[in-house]
Amino acid sequence: MSDIKTGGPARWHHAAAMPNRLTEHALQQSRSFGVRRIPALRPLGWLARGWRDLMACPLPGLLHGAVMAAFGAALFWQARHQFWWLAGAFSGYLLVAPVLATGLYAVSRAIERGEPAGLRTALAAWRPRDHRLVVFGGLLALAGAGWVLTSASLIVSALPGQVNRPVDFLRLVVLAEHGLLFETWLVLGALLAAPVFASSVVALPMLLDRSIGVLGAVFTSWRAVMEHPIPMALWAVLLLVLTGLGMATLLLGLVVVLPWLAHASWHAYRDLVLAHDDRERG
Repeated sequence: MSDIKTGGPARWHHAAAMPNRLTEHALQQSRSFGVRRIPALRPLGWLARGWRDLMACPLPGLLHGAVMAAFGAALFWQARHQFWWLAGAFSGYLLVAPVLATGLYAVSRAIERGEPAGLRTALAAWRPRDHRLVVFGGLLALAGAGWVLTSASLIVSALPGQVNRPVDFLRLVVLAEHGLLFETWLVLGALLAAPVFASSVVALPMLLDRSIGVLGAVFTSWRAVMEHPIPMALWAVLLLVLTGLGMATLLLGLVVVLPWLAHASWHAYRDLVLAHDDRERG
C-alpha cells in the first residue's frame, strides 16, 4: 500500500526515465536540421564575410570589442602579481566570450536579411524572451571556472617556486628543463576546450536564430563538427591564432578581432546548418 500512496518504485522509475526522454527529444530536434557539406577551406570565407559585416555596421562590434578588451585588461591588472591564477582565468574568459557576442550574431542576421542593423539590434538580442542563452552561458561559465581552478591547482602544486609574473610563468612552466608541466597544462586545456568548442561553435547563433532547446542545439553543433573534422579544425586554429594575435598587441587587437570572429561565427552557423523549411525553399 505504501508504494501505491507514495508512488514508490513507479515514481523512481518515472524520475529515472526523464533524462532519457529529454535526450530523445533533443535528438529529434537536432535531426530536424541538416548539416550542409562544406569544403576544407570554407572557414576563410567565413572570415571574409565576417569582416564585411563588421565594416558594414562597425559601431556595435567595436564597442563590444572595446568592452571585452577592457575587461581583459582589468583582469590582467587585478592578477598581475598572481600569474598562476591569470593564466587559467584568461583561458576561461575566452571560453565564455562567444556567448557574450550574441548581439553581434543578431547584427549579422539583420544584415543578411536586408534589415536595418545597429547598436539597438545588438542590444535587443539580450532581452529576456527566454532563458536558453542564459542557461548556456551559465554552463560555459562553469566550464571556465573549472578550468581556472584546474590550471591554478596544477601550476601551484607542481612548481618549486611561485608564478607571480609572466616571466615566472615563462621560466618555470614554458621553459622548464625538467618535467612536462607545460605540455600537461596544454593537454588539459585542450581536453576542456575541444568539447566546449564542439558544443558551442554552432549552438550559440542557433539558439538566437531558431526555436530549439539547449541540448538540441548542442547535438547539432557536435554533428557539424564530427561531419567536418578538417574545416572545423581549421576554424578552431584560426580562432586561436587570431585571438592570440589580438592578445599579443597588449589586448588592443581584441577590439577588432573579437567582433570580427563573432560575425564570422554567424556565417559558420548559416553555412553549416540547414533546416527542413530551408531545404524545401532550395
